[in-house]
Amino acid sequence: MTTLRQFDTGLMALIVAVLVTTVGIYLWDSHYFSQTYAAEDNLVEYATAVFLFVASLVLFSNARSLFGKSMRGAAVLTVFYGLLFFFAAGEEISWGQRIFSWETGETFQEINKQGETNLHNLLVKTPWGEFHLAKTLFGPVLTLILLLYLVVLPLVYPRSERIRRLADRFAVPVPGKRHAFFALAASLVIAAIDVSRKWEVYELVFSLIATSIFLLPVNRDKTA
Repeated sequence: MTTLRQFDTGLMALIVAVLVTTVGIYLWDSHYFSQTYAAEDNLVEYATAVFLFVASLVLFSNARSLFGKSMRGAAVLTVFYGLLFFFAAGEEISWGQRIFSWETGETFQEINKQGETNLHNLLVKTPWGEFHLAKTLFGPVLTLILLLYLVVLPLVYPRSERIRRLADRFAVPVPGKRHAFFALAASLVIAAIDVSRKWEVYELVFSLIATSIFLLPVNRDKTA
C-alpha cells in the first residue's frame, strides 16, 4: 500500500471515529455536545480548520505538479481552489482572532453577527430585511452544492462524456464512491440528531472528505 493510500485509509477511519463519537456524545449528554465537544474554540472547530488548511496544502501541491506537466490552465484553477480552502480555514477560526486575542475593528463590530473578524457571520441589509450570510447563503445553498458534488458527480462522471470532459478541463477532483458513501452517512447522522451546533461536526467531516478527495480523486491523472 502506498503512502497516499495509507493516509487516505487513515482519513476514512477518522471519519468513522468522528461519526461514532458524535452519536455517542449526543446520546450521553447533549449539553456537553453543544457546550464542549462542538463549542467554539474547541476540538471540532479547530480540527475542521486544520483539515481545511491541509486540504489547501494538498491542492497547492497538486498545482505545483500540474505546472511541472505544463498543464497551466489546470494548475491555475487548482491554485484558486486551494485559496478557497485556505480562506475557509481562516474563516473557521476568525483568522486567529481569539487565539491571538486581537480586537475586532469597528466596521466588523457593526456588521458581524458575533462581532468577529470574518465574513460568514456578516449581517447583510437588503430592502427585504437583514440576512445572516452563513444561514442564507453558506447554509442551504452551499450544502446543496456540496451534496451534488459529493454524491451526484461520482455517479455521473463515468457515464457522461460531456461531464467527464468538463470536470477534467476545469481540474475538478472527482470524488470516489467511498466519499459519496461517507457524505450520505454524515448527512443521515446530522439529520438524526437534534442538538445545537451539530453542523460543526458536518463541517469537520466535510473537511476530512475533501482532503481525501484532493489526495486521491477518481481523475487524479488530470488533477495532480
